[in-house]
Amino acid sequence: MVRKESRQAIRVKKHMKIRNRFSGTAERPRLAVFRSNNHMYAQIIDDTVGKTLVAASTLEKDVKDNLKKTNDVEAAAYLGTVIAKRASEKGITAVVFDRGGYIYQGKVAALAEAAREAGLEF
Repeated sequence: MVRKESRQAIRVKKHMKIRNRFSGTAERPRLAVFRSNNHMYAQIIDDTVGKTLVAASTLEKDVKDNLKKTNDVEAAAYLGTVIAKRASEKGITAVVFDRGGYIYQGKVAALAEAAREAGLEF
């Protein structure tokens, strides 16, 4: 019998391969993306000290109030602008993008493009 590996297990393997290639530093922290079926989360992380510098998600009340749905491309784009604004307030301009093992398409791509347009460099 052929046993197929779950999509989530495959994504975790891809994410670990990506994480072995780069990590966030104090000068250029890592913008990590996670998406569930209902929400999307973004964090800017300094891996040298293991600390989250900036975070945003569609679960937050002020973000959720501006959205019709929390799991579509528009919500991801709005989250990208929110995380970029919060990063610029903390003085972060350049980051390394960590797509979290997800394909760079749809929601992940929308978040990245919106963050770029709002001032983050990667």
